[in-house]
Amino acid sequence: MTRDDILDASAQIFSQKGYHGTSMQDIADAVNLQKASLYHHVSSKQEILFELLNRGLVILTQEVEGAFDSHQPTDEKLRRAIHAYLSALTKNQSITSVLLLEYRSLEPEYLARHIRERDRFELLWRELISQGVEEQIFSCGDPSMATRALLGVMNWTVTWFHSDGPLAAGEIADQITDLYLLGLTTRN
Repeated sequence: MTRDDILDASAQIFSQKGYHGTSMQDIADAVNLQKASLYHHVSSKQEILFELLNRGLVILTQEVEGAFDSHQPTDEKLRRAIHAYLSALTKNQSITSVLLLEYRSLEPEYLARHIRERDRFELLWRELISQGVEEQIFSCGDPSMATRALLGVMNWTVTWFHSDGPLAAGEIADQITDLYLLGLTTRN
């Protein structure tokens, strides 16, 4: 039994039952350990949650940074980043749903550390949108608001996306990108 096994099982359980609905006994049972033995690997449920949130951010950041590193025009970088982000969200649904839905369960000292990392991730998107505004590719008065709106739309997919649903993650990414870049108004 490894720490990674415990974290993987915890992500599954947290995503199904929620942080508060999960006990350390649930986690111990999932990895076939006695509850006391579980504490040889982790000190608390808070520690598990904090580590899962960090892992989720690392996964998402790595995927998105790869899209930002291209030498494409800014609007194409945004399209690639949206695809990368939704792909990572849907391929890693357990950990990303924990990241997006359970962060409020962190105790203040853990939450403050997590928010700093989350803000760095948001900054990647805000800088890309600001770059598009500077290049006059994008028209928006407030890149921070535009960033939060885009992330909010994409983040919410963890609550309704199903791999066997009518649309694949890439198709959803295309629709979100088109909506975001083109809006709802008819163009001549």
